[in-house]
Amino acid sequence: MTKWLQSGRRRDICVLLAADPELHGQQVKSRLESHYDDRIEPKAFYGSLSALVDAGFVEKRTEGIHDVYALTEAGDRRVREHYEWMGECLELEGESAESSLERE
Repeated sequence: MTKWLQSGRRRDICVLLAADPELHGQQVKSRLESHYDDRIEPKAFYGSLSALVDAGFVEKRTEGIHDVYALTEAGDRRVREHYEWMGECLELEGESAESSLERE
């Protein structure tokens, strides 16, 4: 796994951008805060977003007075790889639970 995926916030930012291809930074921040049911410090949030831009997983462009963010092809690929990995893990966990029930 690449280092960028080790941060849950970075993963969640990428997931939001995969679901809605172009968002203003504040829109992403608001959606995360709503999901986490907690306020995110702007400095921490925009640091995560900048790290994703610097790593080449998110692109940033200015539209009027707003910065608009979108996943790059590399970012989209990583989100999908992570999604597949999670699915595999959940399937294996489901199989383990089923075999435990069968032994009882």
